[in-house]
Amino acid sequence: MSDKKEFKQNLERIESLVNTIEASADPNVRKSAIELMQCLMDLNATGIERIMSIAFENSPNGGEIIDKIAEDDLAESLLLLYGLHPLDIDSRVMKALDKVRPYLQSHKGNVELVGITDGFVRLKLQGSCDGCASSAMTLKLAIEEAIYEFAPDIAGLQVEGVVEEKKLSQFVQIDSSIKNSVIKDEGWKEVNGLISLADGAVTSIEVSKRPITFCRIGETFYAYNDTCPECGNSMQNSSMKKSALTCASCQGSFDVMRAGRGLDKPNLYLEPFPLLIEQGQAKIALP
Repeated sequence: MSDKKEFKQNLERIESLVNTIEASADPNVRKSAIELMQCLMDLNATGIERIMSIAFENSPNGGEIIDKIAEDDLAESLLLLYGLHPLDIDSRVMKALDKVRPYLQSHKGNVELVGITDGFVRLKLQGSCDGCASSAMTLKLAIEEAIYEFAPDIAGLQVEGVVEEKKLSQFVQIDSSIKNSVIKDEGWKEVNGLISLADGAVTSIEVSKRPITFCRIGETFYAYNDTCPECGNSMQNSSMKKSALTCASCQGSFDVMRAGRGLDKPNLYLEPFPLLIEQGQAKIALP
């Protein structure tokens, strides 16, 4: 078990204990227990802040030391918990967007930071796949995962998308409670053996007992639901030529580089899933 995962489990246990205390029938017990916890939190925050100040003020590389502390997963979680992270929300949101941009660009999209007001983040999707229902969902999940990884303390997140072809606008409202449900480490599943897939090849791999169609173009990997949206059959025996993925049953073709859009029937889409490659390991997010 990783230190960061264990840290999160401890936080969840603390939250559970706090809920138990708040449900106590004795109001004096509730008040004393909550006050005790708040005092401990304040004491820890003061101590950690003082340690960071000493490191910063007494070393010529103090700033670099603070940055290194903030880069450590476990230490970063602690700094966020006590509101002591050296980077403000704006900077951390920008780091998150920098991380997710390569994935968005693989779907011919991009993202722009519109603004951050009182911790509420507003983004705007750009590119040819803005507004398509299936693409919006897969990009939304990827953005959520990145934002809540770097800035779990934001108040909320709104993603605005503009459909270029139909000139429509679409808003995807993302509530901050998502970080306690959809966007968790457990939501991303490792995909073993995908990195060795050849350029231009297609394969089907079961992830959490669910068949997923994977393909590769150059250095970019794509993941789609195994079901053909035209005939409803499996895409397991599909073939690919350039960026066109063709169903073996009905010969329906879909552009894997444009979020699975139908080449013959543009109103049909393969269902794409967020796919990230980190440190040589592929991970996919399934709804």
